[in-house]
Amino acid sequence: MNNPDAFITKQAEVHMIEKHGSQAHLTTEAQLLRQTEANLAIVKSTYEGQNSAENAHNLQQALAVDARWTEAERFPYAGTYIGFSDIATNVFDRLGTEWDNYRVMIEDYVAQGDKVFAYGTYTGRYVKTGKTFSARVAHLWQLHQGKIISFEQFVDSKTVVNAMQ
Repeated sequence: MNNPDAFITKQAEVHMIEKHGSQAHLTTEAQLLRQTEANLAIVKSTYEGQNSAENAHNLQQALAVDARWTEAERFPYAGTYIGFSDIATNVFDRLGTEWDNYRVMIEDYVAQGDKVFAYGTYTGRYVKTGKTFSARVAHLWQLHQGKIISFEQFVDSKTVVNAMQ
């Protein structure tokens, strides 16, 4: 039978800094943890600012120039948009003018390495019909060297579309 104390010690070693000469090098596991935490902080900043303007600014700063943004099939703004300007025009400008109080409320995040998954609920009221909706949503973000390179939306589009009719 394996020694549980040896297993715990080995796990602790994985997250410790190894010293080689005068330089400290993080183990692979510790580097992954650090990358995960940094990427999670970047994604959180796009949701958790003081207001939507701050969130948009944080998103613009975090996006790679050629970032790919994919809105779910059957969602009213379905498609893939490249770069902040294209994303702002085809998604955020429309959300800001076609909806009252459109919100995403993130319940939690799951992150590992270069991927961050956020899930929660969209709510809002469509201006033209006055109808409200609530829809479950998940966002998958991928980052590279501290920049968002892709976003993919998964959403219950039916409730959103119903509010628009």
